[in-house]
Parts: sequence; C-alpha cells; structure tokens
Amino acid sequence: MNKPLALAATLLLAGSLASAQGLRPAKTGSTALPAPAHGLAAPTQPAATTDSQSADHVVALVNSEPITNHEVRARIARLLQAASGAQLPPRDELLRQVMERLILERIQLQTAAEYGLKVDDPTLAQAEEGIARQNGLSVEALRARIKATGQNAESFRTELRNELLLQRLREREVDNRVKVSEQDIDAYLAERLGPDQAEINLAQVLVRVPEDADAATIERLRQRAEQAAQRARSGTDFAELAREVSDAPDRAKGGELGLRSTERYPTLFVEATRALKPGEIARVVRSGAGFHVLKLLDRRSASLPDAEYTQTHARHILLRPGVQLSQEAAIARLADMRRRIAAGSARFEDLAHQYSQDGSAKAGGDLGWASPGQFVPEFEQTMNQLAPEQISEPLVSRFGVHLIQVLERRQVPMSTREQREWVRGQLRERKLEEAYETWSRELRGQAYVEYREPPQ
Repeated sequence: MNKPLALAATLLLAGSLASAQGLRPAKTGSTALPAPAHGLAAPTQPAATTDSQSADHVVALVNSEPITNHEVRARIARLLQAASGAQLPPRDELLRQVMERLILERIQLQTAAEYGLKVDDPTLAQAEEGIARQNGLSVEALRARIKATGQNAESFRTELRNELLLQRLREREVDNRVKVSEQDIDAYLAERLGPDQAEINLAQVLVRVPEDADAATIERLRQRAEQAAQRARSGTDFAELAREVSDAPDRAKGGELGLRSTERYPTLFVEATRALKPGEIARVVRSGAGFHVLKLLDRRSASLPDAEYTQTHARHILLRPGVQLSQEAAIARLADMRRRIAAGSARFEDLAHQYSQDGSAKAGGDLGWASPGQFVPEFEQTMNQLAPEQISEPLVSRFGVHLIQVLERRQVPMSTREQREWVRGQLRERKLEEAYETWSRELRGQAYVEYREPPQ
C-alpha cells in the first residue's frame, strides 16, 4: 500500500516518486509535521534573513557527523512551501521537530552505510525518469523546473539517492520482517467481528407480566409466550404473530426493533440471540416487563469493509512516445482526438482501433471490467475521477500517454477471501507502523547525539 512522498520544493511534483517507484516515506514518528521533503533538495539559499539568522553553524553532532543551521533552515523552508496554508506548529516546536527528523534521517543513512547498502546510478536515473514521467515532463524539463525553484540537479539527485537508500534500509530492517499469519487474521476476526462487535436487528413478541401477578398468572403467561415461540418456529409469519400476540408498542411494526449495535440492546437480548443465525428464534426469556420471544432478523459486522466493491468498465487510447513521437506531440495528438470525439466527428472505439498502441486496440481500446488496484496508480486515480461516458484529458503514465473513457461501473460482492485479504492489509499496516517506531527508537537510543548551538 504505497504512500505518496511529498516533493516539497514544488507542489506539481508532490507524490510522484511514490507512484513511480512504489516507495514508502521514511517516517520519524512525529505526527505534527508534514511528510519530509523527500526527493527534492532545499533551495540553495533560504528566504531572506538577518545576518545572525543566515550565519551557518553546527547545531548537532550525530555520531560525530554535523547537522548545520543551514540544513535545518532549508528543511523548514521546504516544509513551509509544501504546507499550502496548512497549520504548522509554533516556530520553536517546528525547529525542534525538524531537528529530530534530521537527526533520525542521519542515523538511518549512517546505518545504511554500515550495512553496505547503495543505490547505483542506473537505479537513480530510473527513479528520476519516473518522477519526470509522472509529471508529464522530460528529465531535462524536470531539471529546469528544479532549477527554477532555486535548487540544482546534483543536490536533487543526492536527496533522491538518500530517499531510495532510506527506503531500502526500511525494507531490510522492517518491512521484510513483518508477517501476517492466518492465525493473526483469525484472531482479528474473533476480536473485531464477534457477536459483541456486531450490529443486530431483532423482532420481539412481548407477553407482559403485571407487577403484582401471582405464581399461577406468571405460569399462564409463560405458557402463552412458549406457544408463541413454538408457532414462530413452525413457520408462522413473525410480524403477524407480533401484531396478534405482543403487548409491546412495536407490535404495529411486526415487533421489529431495528438494526443497531449490540451495545444499544439489552444484555439479556444479546445473550439470548448470540448463537442464532438470521431467521432463528431464541428461547423465551424474561425481563422486568414480561416474557420475550425474540427473532434474529439480521446480523452485520461492524468492522469489516463493505461487502461490495466497485468495478469500472473503461477503454483507452495509448500512444507510446519514442524517436518518431515526442511526449508533447503525443499529448497534443490525443487532445485533438478528444476534441473530435466531443464534437461527434469521430468515435472513441474507431480511433482506438486505428491509433492505439496497446493490445486492447483490436477491441476498440476496451479494457473490460477492472477491480481496484488492477491498473497503475496514476491511471486508476484519473479513471476513478471520471463519470460514466466522460473522457479524460491526456494522461502521462509509465507506459505512455493515455486517453481514458469510463463506460460504466458496477458493485461486486466481496468474497470471504477478499475480506480476509483486506484484514491482512490492515494488520500489516498496523504492524509496520509499530515495527518502524520500535526500530527508530532503538536506533536513536544507540546513537551518540550532541546538541550544540540552537538553530536560528
């Protein structure tokens, strides 16, 4: 489950590294700050400051390696640029959090070096190309955009290399060690999806017992309730039975009490229906009001995801940029096709059959019914934002440039296996967070950190 990385020097590039490379951000345990500005280096010069503020000095030593005031201020500048008006902590707290984040990142990079982890130039170039492609840019255009933000290509590549290195370290030390067993899933289901965590809908027949009833009256009324229960088990319509026999105000509704959490039902009712399946009748129980005949109408899990998910039926036209067709030309060509389709002078399926460079071209670009996660993130995100019959603007993905049209959507029942896989994903995310926090604290505790002059 990939999470976007904030490329803070320009919002245009936000999140592209994650979608292009499948990376997870290196977290620090701090929840008050936005995600670190992974991938893009800080501007060469921070915003204009006083002489005392701009003076560089060592603010901390991490295993004898310095962190400077300039590094802290550069990171803050990037966070402010990425915040887009979001509320940030007060300045003193912001300085403290940035300091701790830089310290932890430095410790992790040192640990990666000790393990001999490296990111070679081809991998770095591939990551850079991925960022450019996800933002509809060539590598040269990406570097020009970076330069326009006050950075340079080399510092950008250094930070990108560090980001990849931190990701490899986390995969080695945390991600690859986290496993979710079938027993974990069973325990989760037993804890979260058991009767006490369910929503139930009950119907009742109440045979009211007067407060001053003698033993003979109580026994007569009990037998009346037992007879009602027997009739219900024999197939008598419960709603009609309630309207005929029940003394409760809900008799007019066939005795139905409504779908609600078990916490909102009397414990007596929950216990009496705990082992029932929908449609079954409980044993007669007595409360202060009298004797109750209870039928379980429905039981729903309060914790599983919806029992259905959305499938999308879409088609596309794909152009693959190359020597004879630049990315810009592919975008322009697809934009022209989109205009022609909108004007009614061409049909999507005909253009796909004629021009699309994908295996679906023979079927008019038809991709069939697709479930969530079937396509690459950038394609799926755009597709999910389209209404049926709507056509996207040209979209750049790792495969080329697309024109997408959604034809229809439908709801598909989620199988038991799919529900278990959903639970597996939830448990893995939780375990990853816990394992990462523990690992980070252990690394921090083992490192020598000396604070020097405070950052300004």
